[in-house]
Order: sequence, then structure tokens, then C-alpha cells
Amino acid sequence: MLAIPPLAAETIFQIKGFPITNTYINSSIVLVLFFILGLILRKKTREIPDKVQNFAESIFEVCLKYVDQVTHDRRKSLKFLPLVGSLFFFIVISNWLGIFPGIGSIGRWLSVHGEVELVPLFRPANTDLNMTLAMAVLGISANHILGIVAVGFWRYANKFVKLLDIWRSFRRGGMSIFVAFVEFGVGLIEIFSEVAKIVSLSLRLFGNIFAGEVLLTVMAGLIAFVVPLPFVFLELLVGFIQAVVFSMLVLVFLSIATMEVEIAKH
Repeated sequence: MLAIPPLAAETIFQIKGFPITNTYINSSIVLVLFFILGLILRKKTREIPDKVQNFAESIFEVCLKYVDQVTHDRRKSLKFLPLVGSLFFFIVISNWLGIFPGIGSIGRWLSVHGEVELVPLFRPANTDLNMTLAMAVLGISANHILGIVAVGFWRYANKFVKLLDIWRSFRRGGMSIFVAFVEFGVGLIEIFSEVAKIVSLSLRLFGNIFAGEVLLTVMAGLIAFVVPLPFVFLELLVGFIQAVVFSMLVLVFLSIATMEVEIAKH
């Protein structure tokens, strides 16, 4: 029977003290696949497209259409699509790669907590909280970077730490001072809400993909043939849906930040 995967990714080997985990190996495979695909598409790009280029362009058009439905602005869509599209395709390919035979079953016999266990060489990248947390930090950081570039650091920072508004309120006096301190408290709550976005994005993706990995492991351990197939197809669907949810939430956050910037300008 296959062992239930632990919450933390397992270290397969080390390079000069840097641990290489099984989830890191899987994510590296996905990046190599993207690199190879990029080289193929670059080589096949022509004014008169062939079937491969037509297929890639059709996917690009579909993605751009869905991004337009959120931003309602083609200029913004073209700006956000590289980040949002990269997150989507990385997540969905990482999730689907975890369904392949050998993922979670081929491994090395290593000493774990004083006992020799079979540690899988490959494990879905998004079953590692470090990976999902890094992508969430990337998405939310891009949100703030766009805001800072658009209106400047100090003006954007005043959205969270309203010290400038408090200073101005002392000149006005009266109720404006009270209102300024209330808005200062609201700004601090905004900081916690940004942290909550990161936690929510990372835990949602990690929890769903890890739970699916555990389910497939349990089903394969009980009955190895036929019965696990519906669960495999279910995981394909869940992997796609989670990629859509993660990337679309990042897109919504980017769109909201841009709307707030435009309002601030006026």
C-alpha cells in the first residue's frame, strides 16, 4: 500500500546544502516543458501560421477574451495577461502532471525519522505550501507594484498608512481630526486584508491539490485498477478549476488596484 504523503515536501538530495525536494523536481520539469514549448513556438512563428501556431494563437485569443471580461479594457488585458496567463498555465500543468503514472510511486529508499521509507521522486508542485505561497506573494506584490508605478510610492502608501491625512487634519481641526484617525485605523485593516489575500490564495490551492493527492493515494492503495479512474478524471477537473480560480483572483485584485489608481488620479 502506498504511504499517505506528508504535509511537507520530502528532500530527495542536496546540492551544496540546498535541499532539492520532490515538489521542486516537479516544478522544474514544468519549467523545462514551458521552455521547450517556447522555443518550438518561436521557431515555428510565421506570417502564414501553421497548425501549431494557429493552435497557440487560438489559446491566446481565448485567454485574452476572458481577461477582457474582467478588465473591460484591452490595454489592461494585454498588460495583465503575461502574469495571469503564466500563473494559470504553470498551475494547471503542475496539477495535471501529478496524475501521470510514476508520480508518487517511483522513489528512493531514504532514512526518515530513523526509519527507512520509500520517498517519491516526484510529487505535484502545488502540494507544497512553499510553492503556492510564493505564487500568492508574486501575484499580490505585482498588484502593489502596479499601484506604486501609477501614482508614486508615497501617495500609494497613504492608502494603508494615512499619516499624511492625519497631518492635514490638524490644520483643519474639529471633526476632521477624528475622521483622520478613523481612516488611519481603516488603513491598518487594509494591511491585514492584503496579508489575508496571500494566505487565502496559497491555502486554497494547496489544500485542494493536497487533498486530491491523498484521495488518489488512498484509492490506489485500496484498489489499484479501474476504481481510481473516476477520481483521476475528477482530479483533472479540480486541477483546472483551481488554476482558473487562482489566476482569476489575481486578475481581479490587479483590476481593482488599477481602478483605485484611476480614481486617485481624478
